[in-house]
Amino acid sequence: THNLPPGLEYLNQLDRIIIHQQVELLEAILGTETSSKYEIKNHLGQRVYFAVEENDCFDRNLCSPIRSFTIRIADNTGREVITVNRPLRCNSCWFPCFLQELEVQSPPGTIAGYVVQNWDPFLPKFTIQNESKEDILKIIGPYATCGWFGDVDFEVKALNEMSTIGKISKYWSGFVNNVFTNTANFGIQVPVDLDVRIKAVMIGACFLIDLMFFENSLDGL
Repeated sequence: THNLPPGLEYLNQLDRIIIHQQVELLEAILGTETSSKYEIKNHLGQRVYFAVEENDCFDRNLCSPIRSFTIRIADNTGREVITVNRPLRCNSCWFPCFLQELEVQSPPGTIAGYVVQNWDPFLPKFTIQNESKEDILKIIGPYATCGWFGDVDFEVKALNEMSTIGKISKYWSGFVNNVFTNTANFGIQVPVDLDVRIKAVMIGACFLIDLMFFENSLDGL
């Protein structure tokens, strides 16, 4: 573990990661977007990291699903261990020039990997890349991400897209919760021996999927 990026040793023995958005009272009452805050937990519900989104009010309220952001992820001592950067880019699956890309750093300032959207007319598809932009894994979502009173699974697959090794799930948590608080609850399942840097990139992929497909209040029903 001495070769791991500082702070990522917590991910070394995890095969399940839970991401829970903390709902701000002002946002719940007025519907005004505030800076998102998340708890990142293990499968026992113990907090491993705390994440805060950085951007301005203009981006949050006028560019909401396509907004640029920096998410800073700190461990329980307050040390920043992961930085997630997403540039402002229009969101359209019909034009390759609008495809999304997200950068994950760990430790901050050192590239851990990338999440790159792949063009497909029907399915949400992404490639997980390492720090050298070499393809490592694929993520393939369902044709419909509305959920209809159930979880929505984005499958994590090998590069040949034949074998499934994990998933990113948007947990459906009820009509009132989704419509009135717009909260996000996600689970990540990956092999326990997956490189911790790639696990960090998977956390970044989860944030990107949330904004692209579940930012609107009625999504996830």
